[in-house]
Amino acid sequence: QVQLVESGGGLVQAGGSLRLSCVASGRTFSTYGMAWFRQAPGKEREFVGAITWNGANTYYADSVKGRFTISRDRTKNTLYMQMNSLKPEDTGVYYCAATAFGSGSRNANDHGYWGQGIQVTVSS
Repeated sequence: QVQLVESGGGLVQAGGSLRLSCVASGRTFSTYGMAWFRQAPGKEREFVGAITWNGANTYYADSVKGRFTISRDRTKNTLYMQMNSLKPEDTGVYYCAATAFGSGSRNANDHGYWGQGIQVTVSS
């Protein structure tokens, strides 16, 4: 059974930091692009950032650029996202996802594997 399991979410004050992790099991994603998406209450799921299969390239939504950093450890089948300078508008459920496109993708429909999501709440 393939699973992506996120951890590291929680409640933090504005300006604080959190580090999300996503551990994959059931298969290797070493050749897959990986991404983070988020969904705020009453809003559609949106792209946050992505990383290529080898970790050489990352790209981000403009709203998080310069504050969030995505990395991966292919030997541990784990994806990370360091979130700094958090803002209340970063509040939402964060999902990790995997796509067979090794270059990664901003499109949620390109991702065939999803985690269950984890809550991040930033208080003002």
